[in-house]
Amino acid sequence: MSPWLECCRRSLQGRLFVRGSVCDAAVRTRGLQPRTLTSTSRCCSTVQPGVRVRFAPSPTGFLHLGGLRTALYNYIFAKKYGGVFVLRLEDTDQSRLVPGAAESIEDMLEWAGIPPDESPRRGGPLGPYLQSQRLHLYSQTAKQLVESGHAYYCFCSPQRLGLLKKEALRAGQTPRYDNRCRHLRADQVQEKLAQGTSHVIRFCLEEGVEPFQDMIFGWNRHEVAQVEGDPVVMKADGFPTYHLANIVDDHYMKISHVLRGSEWLISTSKHILMYRALGWQPPTFGHLPLLMNKDGSKLSKRQGDIFIQSFQRDGALPEALLDITTNCGSGFNTSRMGRRIDELISEFNPSKITTHSALLDLERLPEFNRIHLLQHIEDEQVCHLLTKDLQEQILQTYSAEIQDKEVLHEDYIKRVLHLRKGHISSLKELVNPTYAYLWVRPSFSSQQVAAVTAESHLIASLVLKLIEERGEELTMDQLSKDLKSLAKQPKATKYREVMKLLRLALSGLQQGPSVAEMMVSLGPAEIQHRFQKLLQLSHSG
Repeated sequence: MSPWLECCRRSLQGRLFVRGSVCDAAVRTRGLQPRTLTSTSRCCSTVQPGVRVRFAPSPTGFLHLGGLRTALYNYIFAKKYGGVFVLRLEDTDQSRLVPGAAESIEDMLEWAGIPPDESPRRGGPLGPYLQSQRLHLYSQTAKQLVESGHAYYCFCSPQRLGLLKKEALRAGQTPRYDNRCRHLRADQVQEKLAQGTSHVIRFCLEEGVEPFQDMIFGWNRHEVAQVEGDPVVMKADGFPTYHLANIVDDHYMKISHVLRGSEWLISTSKHILMYRALGWQPPTFGHLPLLMNKDGSKLSKRQGDIFIQSFQRDGALPEALLDITTNCGSGFNTSRMGRRIDELISEFNPSKITTHSALLDLERLPEFNRIHLLQHIEDEQVCHLLTKDLQEQILQTYSAEIQDKEVLHEDYIKRVLHLRKGHISSLKELVNPTYAYLWVRPSFSSQQVAAVTAESHLIASLVLKLIEERGEELTMDQLSKDLKSLAKQPKATKYREVMKLLRLALSGLQQGPSVAEMMVSLGPAEIQHRFQKLLQLSHSG
């Protein structure tokens, strides 16, 4: 039985409430009617009006695939249950902030089609959404912890802490703070504060951590006091650490569910201790299995190619990225390719999220991109946007070489897209040299023509006659038949050589789409222009 269903089962048996709407939804998927329950659960939060989830990255770097996947699950969760998706930027580590990263993170979420409902850019009723603008809340909460005896001032110097670490490593132990300052008398503390001694605030870890029910990993408990020293919650510079800031913000932003990476699972007991010390009800936790390379190795941000901006620059469609990152994981009723965001939301089933790592095969991304690009081309409204995008790319690539401005016309570009759909994985492919013939008339010599066949003049004349007879009605099926018939006419050369000559005249290349497709793409007027050139070269040769 999955932890999700187990949480619901226990709640129903004990008349405990597990985040109302979500628990009801999980029960409903098993064919049971949702029940309105009262009271509270030790492992889950009290009743709140609706689901509120958050994605809280640090702008110490740009958004990468792992972050996008976490944001996506939060977004889908919120939309599935009629909730709110919050973007909060945890920028308290001021020394590591990357210029432009904060803006880029929100840009990339919007580009991916999973925009937040509340964010630094959009605002919202429970902001501000930058932690650096909420310092008073952290300071106030840290003071509250100190006054209640759950935290204390620590005056240990960096030198002493470094020595503790060095000695632990030498002894083969895990470095941990020895909680020395926890035992200072009140008068000693006041004396050091009066002297202006640099200090941090540490939270008192206590043994006897209560278990909590994780939506994915089930019952968990980590006796953090046995393996680590008291953690810093307020640094000497007045900024909070993650452990304090995230629980303060989740509380005041009324976050109902925390869906984050499984690397934070071991820290959750520590966070629950802090919630209890403050007298706050913790949210429901769900720790998502990590996104890994297909060989099980960790995704490396140092590679540079897992950042969303890189995928955007390389022509990846946002829908393809969302599709591949959910396809390789769990939490959905199907794992078929080609799912768009509305389908991901409708097929989302939290009880199907497993604890296994999601193995991502980026070599399959072009395949996902091809499927979603085909869907875009078949959608008239989206196809119009694609033609504008491709038009800009054509101008950027071939502006000085274009002889006929008709290639920039929307109808022409749309025809090319429909003929190539299912064959290309991105628009960028269509401005590669392989497809240059679509936008720029090819260059070839009489020597190249003569090397193919001595009957080039005859073949060019027959093609021109054929196009004149067909007029504007060119279809691939009919042209294929016509070209086969043309090769059988008296004095004409072998079919293979005919095709080779036609391909040279149309594209200047030896390979590419079928000759019939090239002709349909270019249209009668352009075919005639290119074969008139072939006639001239044949005559001069």
